[in-house]
Amino acid sequence: MKSTFHHVALIGKYQTLASGASGTSSRSALEAILQFLETQGCEVVIEYDTARNMGLTDYPILNVSQIGTQCDLGLVVGGDGTMLGIGRRLAAYGVPLIGINQGRLGFITDIPYDNFATSLTHMLQGEFEEDHRSLINAKVMRDGHCVFKAVAMNDVVVNRGATSGMVELRVEVDGHFVANQRADGLIIATPTGSTAYALSSGGPLLHPTIPGWVMVPIAPHTLSNRPIVLSNSSHIAIEIVSGRDASASFDMQSLASLMHGDRIEVTRSDHHVRFLHPKGWSYFDTLREKLHWNEGVPTT
Repeated sequence: MKSTFHHVALIGKYQTLASGASGTSSRSALEAILQFLETQGCEVVIEYDTARNMGLTDYPILNVSQIGTQCDLGLVVGGDGTMLGIGRRLAAYGVPLIGINQGRLGFITDIPYDNFATSLTHMLQGEFEEDHRSLINAKVMRDGHCVFKAVAMNDVVVNRGATSGMVELRVEVDGHFVANQRADGLIIATPTGSTAYALSSGGPLLHPTIPGWVMVPIAPHTLSNRPIVLSNSSHIAIEIVSGRDASASFDMQSLASLMHGDRIEVTRSDHHVRFLHPKGWSYFDTLREKLHWNEGVPTT
């Protein structure tokens, strides 16, 4: 059967040529997937940095913006970090993404490499579940000027310095004062990011369909400062009141050495990331597998 997707971009974890959790090197994995896509009648291109770092020069090469305007599917090979990076950059173009997991956890790259051919055969023929994930726009304001801005799929995190004590943060939501929090930091997470740093800091899991964010203090001085779920239409502002060497990170994008008076402003992005999953995929299946729920409990 002819593939539903004609022009497919392959994006890999190109920072290293080491083997992934599957034991297969990143280059070997990409080559195997390339050959498979060709047997399915797909016209395959390779993302520029992937091709350059892997030495895969026998296929057409496109940069991310060209993929966004020319391709109708992105196939991402690696772990969740790889998917986070490319998802943010392709969201504005609406290109759907499929994740093949060569990492260890794989909340959003959910197809095991060892099973990619079986899963992709059906998905390329239009048998898939579609899942949309929201994004955060964030910027750092200093003396009325924007000094840094970024888009995040997981979270925005304000942290204390590595060698200093707590930071004090003034938090506002939609212009309303919430609290001055003394803590090791504060996390604003999307539903996607609720299974990342926010979870390890005691935050709740948010289903991807919930139009909300979770705000989670990191080791707060006052234990009554608890995680709170907010609407993702909110405008959140976090001001640095005191504390040395505070930093802000937006997924893996960081700004160090925040100054007193700096404001990190968080709003909802107009774009979202489109993920495709195998037919029958369930978010709860992912949680059960990745968080090891039901271990030792007999199933029926």
